[in-house]
Amino acid sequence: MAELLVEQFENMPPQLRVAARFVLDHPKDVALMSMREQAHQAGVSHSTMMRLARWLGLEGYEDMRSLYARALRETIAGEPARQGIEQRGDPGYSTAGVVADTLAAQISSLGEYGNATQFIAAADLLARSRDLFGLGSRSAYPVASHFVHVMSFLAGGDRKVTLVGEMAGQGLDALQHAGRGDVLLAVGMSPYERTTIDVARQAARQGVGVVAITDSSVSPLTRIARETIIVTSNSQSFFRSMAPAFAAVELLAALTAGRSETDAAERVKQSEERLAAFGIYWKPRR
Repeated sequence: MAELLVEQFENMPPQLRVAARFVLDHPKDVALMSMREQAHQAGVSHSTMMRLARWLGLEGYEDMRSLYARALRETIAGEPARQGIEQRGDPGYSTAGVVADTLAAQISSLGEYGNATQFIAAADLLARSRDLFGLGSRSAYPVASHFVHVMSFLAGGDRKVTLVGEMAGQGLDALQHAGRGDVLLAVGMSPYERTTIDVARQAARQGVGVVAITDSSVSPLTRIARETIIVTSNSQSFFRSMAPAFAAVELLAALTAGRSETDAAERVKQSEERLAAFGIYWKPRR
């Protein structure tokens, strides 16, 4: 069914595309939630969900829910997917499952009590901050960039959110006037980049509150940071995974938004409307 939705997606009317995207992105919800609940979550009418089912050649939306419910039961009970892997004999299928399961477990563990307390303490510091800065090198650089992007929606008035480092074009001199009341998020995984450690240490000397996202309680960043969030970077593949660090940034932003007076959702909406007015977003042919 998912393959059919993907295949037909570009040919669907706009409202059906919204419904189809929800189904593709939330397969478990399709199996477990009522049609009206799904329509509400997707932001469409329940009649649109029914039209989607008919578009796919089904008699009604309950037929679609039944298909997804059966797939969910099979996945939970038995691993038909793993049996299929063994039948195919292709180690690539097994690798995909192991890597995906590992990432899911690592990200899920961020919500455990001990980790949650780290996030809450860091979010409290961010919510009280004046200006914010994001710092990371090499594989950590995109994580710092993502932090700056999502936190920019919470910026208001004179508050600035800045990505520092040579890659950002800002240069490390962006921190020369930072001080008490400002907060720097420093991201670093083993092997640790000297620049990240040195800059974080200098920022702390200037009175900047440092929040670290790193991979060990013995990371050099933990000795510098006021608050530390420890994530796993181990991978079942040949490279270190940054997926848990990305998830940590988004969790941290969500918690900070809850402690902020800024309506982040409204700011995101306004930003997207402005970008749409400039023709930034791609639109399908009618």
